[in-house]
Amino acid sequence: MKKTKALVCESISEDLSGVSLQELKLAQILPKQLLIKVKAASVNFPDLLMTQGKYQHKPDLPFVLGMEGAGIVEEIGSEVSKFKEGDEVTFGSWGNGAFSDYVVVPEDGPQLKSKSLNFEEAASFQTAYLTAYVSLVRRGDLLKGENLLVHGATGGVGMAAVQLGHKMGANVIATGTSEDKLKNTLDWGASHYLLTHKEGSVSFREEVKELTEGKGADVIYDPVGGDVFDESIRCINWGGRILIVGFTSGRIPTAPVNMPLIKGFSIVGVRAGEFGRRDPVKGKENIEAVKKLADEGNLKPHICKTFKLEEAKDAIKFLSERKLVGKIAVVME
Repeated sequence: MKKTKALVCESISEDLSGVSLQELKLAQILPKQLLIKVKAASVNFPDLLMTQGKYQHKPDLPFVLGMEGAGIVEEIGSEVSKFKEGDEVTFGSWGNGAFSDYVVVPEDGPQLKSKSLNFEEAASFQTAYLTAYVSLVRRGDLLKGENLLVHGATGGVGMAAVQLGHKMGANVIATGTSEDKLKNTLDWGASHYLLTHKEGSVSFREEVKELTEGKGADVIYDPVGGDVFDESIRCINWGGRILIVGFTSGRIPTAPVNMPLIKGFSIVGVRAGEFGRRDPVKGKENIEAVKKLADEGNLKPHICKTFKLEEAKDAIKFLSERKLVGKIAVVME
């Protein structure tokens, strides 16, 4: 029986103390399953949240970390028809995660890897860019020429929104807490960037209004929440849409409902994975749309740092310390 090294979460904790690298036995693949030799895996914020029991998806303990990865099909089940041995693929994985030398996944899960992306880029692509696509296209109805305000723009989902918003013809304003990191967003398609925090407080509404000729942002992409959300609803245009993507600030905000009434804006929740589960036809269309953009060379994640599998726990710590610009990846030998 084949064995694999994998990063396993055995208990919930705030400090990753319940996470360790272990050797596991791989089950024999079933007729409609694939065995994938993992080449790279992406590190995502939900990886951290799941170890803390704070994410909406709570896998049964113990579970292998890693939401998504890329690799090579090493073995196929007797009834598999979509793939062959040697195919380069990307895959998503919950509880049978990508921080592993090998994974066994059902045939209907993986996608052929875009030839325009290397393994690290391909592993880091789908979650971030699918989130951006569902947000801006399906839920935000972003139009060419509109002003798009992207919070957390130097993180993975923020980077994807900057790039996609630019491709859609929007005027993209990127925000964050580090000017040095925000300079990268100009290379990704942002027209402007600004700091959300100045002298210990959140203040950006006047700058947004100045950049939008007093109108405010038409669409606001918010994976941050907290004080950033509070300030955002004060610089949103009439008929605007604020997209709730996450709460990396740690505080889930509340909205005074007189604000959307007076200003005529919408507060829209975004769950890209759930969108596809609720509507499989559109979910498949979403995946095909972002892959087409990647195949054409229009979207490509920036990988700022890579870690070995033995360092995967350090990779999650690196993410938690907000050191990344774009994406980080775990690379298998």
